[in-house]
Amino acid sequence: MINLKLIYKIIGSLLFIEAMMLLLCLGVSVYYHEDDLMAFALSVAISAGTGLVLRLIARNCDNTLSRRDAYLVVTLTWTVFSLFGTLPFLLGGYLHSFTDAFFETMSGFTTTGATIIDDVDVLPHGILFWRSFTQWLGGLGIVFFTIALLPSLVGGSVKVFAAEATGPIKTKLHPRLSTNAKWIWVVYICITVLCMLAMWCAGMDLFSSVNYSFTTAATGGFATHNDYSYLTPVVQYIVTFFCFVAGINFTMLYISVSQRKLSTLLKSAECRFYLFVVLAFAGFIAFELMWKNGYEFEPAVRSALFQVVSFITTTGLLSDDPAVWPHVTWVVLAICMFFGACSGSTSGGFKCIRCVMLLKIIKNEFRQMLHPNAVLPMRVDGTNVPSSKRVTLLAFLSTYLILCLFCSFSMIAMGIDNTNAITITLSALGNVGPTLGTEIGPTMSWSELPIAAKWICSMLMLIGRLEIFSVLVIFTPQFWKEN
Repeated sequence: MINLKLIYKIIGSLLFIEAMMLLLCLGVSVYYHEDDLMAFALSVAISAGTGLVLRLIARNCDNTLSRRDAYLVVTLTWTVFSLFGTLPFLLGGYLHSFTDAFFETMSGFTTTGATIIDDVDVLPHGILFWRSFTQWLGGLGIVFFTIALLPSLVGGSVKVFAAEATGPIKTKLHPRLSTNAKWIWVVYICITVLCMLAMWCAGMDLFSSVNYSFTTAATGGFATHNDYSYLTPVVQYIVTFFCFVAGINFTMLYISVSQRKLSTLLKSAECRFYLFVVLAFAGFIAFELMWKNGYEFEPAVRSALFQVVSFITTTGLLSDDPAVWPHVTWVVLAICMFFGACSGSTSGGFKCIRCVMLLKIIKNEFRQMLHPNAVLPMRVDGTNVPSSKRVTLLAFLSTYLILCLFCSFSMIAMGIDNTNAITITLSALGNVGPTLGTEIGPTMSWSELPIAAKWICSMLMLIGRLEIFSVLVIFTPQFWKEN
């Protein structure tokens, strides 16, 4: 049976954390003396009050968390956080539709970065900070943050971590999960602070530096300005570098930095694949821009690198308009959307490690055809991958493609053009942000989407962020049957 009281307790405690996040944004509103102050004050009160009620309901509960409870907790946490995250937008009157507010908040927490706001320049500083902060908290995972902060809160934290963690292969720094989470958060905070300082030194104002460092480290994509020309060439190189770093497995980053050995990263098959794809795709796009669009060498390389890194890390920030690029570059960027960066990072997508495993499976199939009786193990970085993980990988790929096909077809049926429908689906499921097409371009908001399409995209964002199975398992009949 589902331990509902324990789930109420955990979600109630997490709502207190969201209330504290909203309180921080309230402080930003007070500092800038803007009209979003009351919206945040009410949001804090409602979130904290609901959290208190849930904790009271759940008093004297059994603290035993089953695997089934863990999957439900994680999915409900992200949904509830997004529901209460709509409050500042709705109470302040900045968004008039609950659908739009939920879409924007879900896009934030899942680090997708797709927006339905046409003009972000008119938003007050508190709301802009809230949008960026949701991405930063969602970057490594809401529950993962809680495990690091309050290990005693989440009983069965290993099960919860398994439900929220990204990638098929998990690497650990420490036997204790809470210690592991803390060290990974140290890496995350260091990337954020260094990125902020670099942008500030490059001439960006402090508020924008903080917001863009949040969205860069989280590979989110929310911007504080409509015009991407705000990103100077120096800032573009800074964003490219830190987005690329944020796309690397954080555990590998910690090991390589602590041991002062860059070779640790280069020994990883996933990191090598990630680096190769970035350089190869950026090189191809740079050539296309110089050949067909008349770009000079440096702007072509800078623009190609920025967009490729932004798309493959599922950040979604733009320094140029890919809508005017040759259409073959759209295919390359769409592939980047699908691939994603490394597992154990803040990026979304299919993940490079799964691409490496698929290539090894294909290689083994060819060898098996030549040597039918041979036993061919599959190794990644010297570690044998059991057959069960290979089956899971193929199931994941199949489900990923089925979701893409079904949702793309649904959007085409709603009147959205083919290119937009496919790239919107890839963008939402991969937590990327921009779309490719003519009706809704890369630099445009998603406000033109029908209401049904916005809800489909919101669901896809959540499914993609929690890696499909953690969400879909809840909708199976077996999940709700008693053991």
